[in-house]
Amino acid sequence: MDYVWAFAVGGLICVIAQILIDKTKLTPARILVIYVVAGVVLGGIGLYEPLVEFAGNGATTPLTGFGYLVAKGVREAIEEKGLLGALTGGLSAAAGGTAAALVFGYAAALFFRGKPKR
Repeated sequence: MDYVWAFAVGGLICVIAQILIDKTKLTPARILVIYVVAGVVLGGIGLYEPLVEFAGNGATTPLTGFGYLVAKGVREAIEEKGLLGALTGGLSAAAGGTAAALVFGYAAALFFRGKPKR
């Protein structure tokens, strides 16, 4: 049942993004930023944690999960290091995912040839 809930919650998050793309004049880049900021805000006030516990990777894989991870890293670093943790916590919490995205994006750019839009 965990897989069903992960699929349903992750799919719902993606459906909301698709509706925003189709029905508003927001660009995909702005929607991505809105999702990350929403994850930070919901994670910061503690509303995203129950969703993560319920849906697992269905809630952590979309970009709202990245925002939640940053907020969680900041919160934990502030508890450990004080105010300095507000500057370093988000970076250290999301470093692995960010590094993987950069490496795989660079590898894809090396091995595949992009085509211009027409």
